[in-house]
Amino acid sequence: MTLLARLDRLPLSRPHYVLLLIGGLGYTFDGMDSAVVAFLLPSAQEAWGLSNGQLGLIGSATPFGFLFGATAAGLLGDRIGRKKVMMYALAFYAVFSVIAAFAPSYEVFLGARVLAGAGAGAESAIIAPFLSEFVPAKRRGWFIGALAGFFSFGFVMAALIGRFVVPTMDDGWRVAQVITALPIVMLLWWRRSLPESPRFLLQNGRVDEAESVVADLERRVERATGQPLPPVPETATAPAANAPKVNLLSALRYLWSPAMAKRTAVIWLVWFVITFSFYGFFSWIPTLLVQRGITVTKSFEFSIIIYLAQIPGYFSAAWLSERLDRKNTIAIYLAGSAVSAFWLSQMDTPATITLAGAVLSFFLNGTYAGVYSYTPELFPTWIRATGTGLSSAFGRVGSILAPTIIGLSAAGLGFAGVFGLTTAVLVAGVVCVIVFGLSTAGRSLEELTEPTKEASK
Repeated sequence: MTLLARLDRLPLSRPHYVLLLIGGLGYTFDGMDSAVVAFLLPSAQEAWGLSNGQLGLIGSATPFGFLFGATAAGLLGDRIGRKKVMMYALAFYAVFSVIAAFAPSYEVFLGARVLAGAGAGAESAIIAPFLSEFVPAKRRGWFIGALAGFFSFGFVMAALIGRFVVPTMDDGWRVAQVITALPIVMLLWWRRSLPESPRFLLQNGRVDEAESVVADLERRVERATGQPLPPVPETATAPAANAPKVNLLSALRYLWSPAMAKRTAVIWLVWFVITFSFYGFFSWIPTLLVQRGITVTKSFEFSIIIYLAQIPGYFSAAWLSERLDRKNTIAIYLAGSAVSAFWLSQMDTPATITLAGAVLSFFLNGTYAGVYSYTPELFPTWIRATGTGLSSAFGRVGSILAPTIIGLSAAGLGFAGVFGLTTAVLVAGVVCVIVFGLSTAGRSLEELTEPTKEASK
């Protein structure tokens, strides 16, 4: 369709980078909220006299809420629009983060953490498919990979809050949660100016609105670059108009239909593998290492080194995904994660453990950059948000199971066995992506998904 061809031929410029910043700040707060919980647990335990089991429930609250939030965001994003879901999810997260900060009891705190996790999950699941629909095909992999890279800034900020806020003032753990929520007010105000996805508008027969969005973006790109826009290429693909409204049952039926089952199976498995490995690593490595007598894992320095390694991991993968294709980038970083996990299992000194842990963090987060780029490209416009949300939600099952499975494995298999298990899980992901993954680099979203039979070739 000419309208989408006009959108896809625009060079990446300032208007696109504004979208990157607005979406990226959302991911920063999501990452900060997820990571800061680890620094709140000791204070919450002291405030309410909690058992280890109750602390475990707090640790599981965010990923549990994330699962439901990601599912709901996908379904709603395909029904009422990407922008509305992104706005409501962010507001929902901010409200319950503040409630958690002022919680008078453990029960209120736990409930608020679950609901804040649902808001963060919805936010995380909708941003990538939403913004991917604005970006030209030849730069989409870098753009969405860099977008996901903002998670790493949130983790580093959480470590700084954990070091300089939580232990240095009365009720520092409550102040920390307010810090993660208040800047979102500014971001909500900024996001009001965001347009709805023109692909979503076309999908729902709102052609005039889609034309207005594309024309406005064209004007801003031309003004930003100071050059005439490239000619509009001919295109033979377009999103199917007036597709059926999505519900959970119809979505699952379509995603597991013969035409889509291979794509769905691959991306669900990859989400599970990377999320299981990531949360297993970050949840248990301090405990496992302390059990080996290496107290350095309790230090701020260890946390900050591990978190800082995320930044080059994300952005190097974003750069590579344009050159090696998304599936190959994911496979390389999964393989690097597997090697790093095995390497970590063989280390026994503070310096080598810290180095191996940082390298594992680099590759795990680089994999996430590839996965966030790859997932929206696999699904047609009418079910793109739902497909992305359900993939992310299935991955969250891995984040819920990982601490328990690795905890049980540690008792029987020991330190080396735990990271041997992680290595095996990662290798399974590598094989799956290499053998069954779809090449997507440089292809428009419609070429990849409209119609599905042609796109799957």
